[in-house]
Amino acid sequence: MSTRTSPRYASNTGVIAEAQIALGDMLIDSVDAVGEIALHVRREVLVDVMRTLRDAMQYQQLMEIAGVDYPSRADRFEVVYCLLSLTRNHRIRVHVATDDRKPVPSVTGLWPVAGWLEREVFDLFGVLFEGNADLRRILTDYGFRGHPLRKDFPLTGHNEMRYSEEEKRVVYEPVRLAQDLRTFDFASPWEGGAYVLPGDEKVAEAPGAPTPLKADEVKK
Repeated sequence: MSTRTSPRYASNTGVIAEAQIALGDMLIDSVDAVGEIALHVRREVLVDVMRTLRDAMQYQQLMEIAGVDYPSRADRFEVVYCLLSLTRNHRIRVHVATDDRKPVPSVTGLWPVAGWLEREVFDLFGVLFEGNADLRRILTDYGFRGHPLRKDFPLTGHNEMRYSEEEKRVVYEPVRLAQDLRTFDFASPWEGGAYVLPGDEKVAEAPGAPTPLKADEVKK
């Protein structure tokens, strides 16, 4: 007796042949690997491809839109669409290639949820989507520079980003460190540099609990 609890998806048998007939020259390549089918299609006809997959091949649901960065390629980005067919109990992926200048046609006319998913790919990779009426950042803050999931996005630097209460916006400033190395001890681990943090000026004004004793002030 099987102990499998997750639903068993339908076989990939015949799916690629069906897609080749339905998509014709809109299909560049098709791959069946590790139990999944990937269809690589021409970017400019993406909407027609997705409409065909939805209406003719019964892939009704758009589950996800993801981005992949291949910096060595001329079209360095791939936008990957994950589709699910409820009637066929089958999943399929659609891939299109682009760069940071050539826009990808938006599929919000087929699936309204694509608006949020396209914004995420735009925010994190910088891929443009033509026809998305609200293409703006969704995960990073206002004024953020760059796209965090690009392979060439710097992981370290000499600037820090913070929200300025005075300017009511995100600002970039040189990194300022109180000290390069802190020495901790088990009795009083937070003693160290003379840090001045936002809100410290309110400590003397607001009543509250007394300041805890330092390690050398505790009566033995």
